[in-house]
Amino acid sequence: MEFFKIKKDIPFMKNALVFNAVSFVTFALAVFFLFSKGLHLSVEFTGGTLMEVSYSQPADLNKVRATVGTLGFSEVQVQNFGTARDVMIRLPAQKGVSSAQQSEKVLSALKADNAEVTLRRTEFVGPQVGDELAHDGLKALAFVVIGIVLYLAIRFEWKFAVSAIIANLHDVIIILGFFAFFQWEFSLAVLAAVLAVLGYSVNESVVIFDRIRENFRRFRKMSTVEVIDNAITSTISRTIITHGCTQIMVLSMLLFGGETLHYFAMALTIGICFGIYSSVFVAAAIAMWLGIQREDLIKPLKKDNDPSDENAGAVV
Repeated sequence: MEFFKIKKDIPFMKNALVFNAVSFVTFALAVFFLFSKGLHLSVEFTGGTLMEVSYSQPADLNKVRATVGTLGFSEVQVQNFGTARDVMIRLPAQKGVSSAQQSEKVLSALKADNAEVTLRRTEFVGPQVGDELAHDGLKALAFVVIGIVLYLAIRFEWKFAVSAIIANLHDVIIILGFFAFFQWEFSLAVLAAVLAVLGYSVNESVVIFDRIRENFRRFRKMSTVEVIDNAITSTISRTIITHGCTQIMVLSMLLFGGETLHYFAMALTIGICFGIYSSVFVAAAIAMWLGIQREDLIKPLKKDNDPSDENAGAVV
């Protein structure tokens, strides 16, 4: 299906150096903010108090969030848990205040607003648990990266694998840079979004790489630059349709999903935008500079009287 038919190839690789310079500057700024400001980690990573309360009627999360916010807690997470009547509240740790004191203070405020609210459970998430989650998250990210490299190296060629993983890590670092610069809360949901962006971005790279390999077979007189430009141009319609539909869904979560899905959808929005950019202007350009050529993807056919063929001239 093509809604946007482009007859003449767009010379993307002609301006590859400019686009990659922009990518490098953006990447460098993201790294700078990560080291200078750091990530604003959520309760799952830093530790805090976890409360679960129950209402007789479906709970108004915005009202619960406003009530807890008046107590002086910053970055409080409020979300439904199980049913619309059950609410989970995550409170950040406070110096000199125990977990029991925090839960009693919050429960008293909620009961003042609605006497029917009941406390289902409360527990303390220690910093050791947060460290374990952080390490497990880094391990998950590392396993995803290794899996992508192996998959692309086996399916295509090592030059494509290197260029794709550089482009994908470029997307991840930029997402983290945004969260560090604006000090948005980095939670487990955001980590899940980052891992999802890795898979989503590599899918776009695979589509372009597959078309490059196909073009090497079809257009034997084209240079490598012309093959890459044709591959990107011929997949633009698919890119616009696919990413446009995905972005509409993610934007709906961002605008109407509430506080719980806000940063998750924000990470996906940034990742999708930069994922398109990196697949076209980063991955393909790096593959070109690494010297990808027809012989890397297509083995030359032996001639009938090739002296290297041991069976040449044999009579059957």
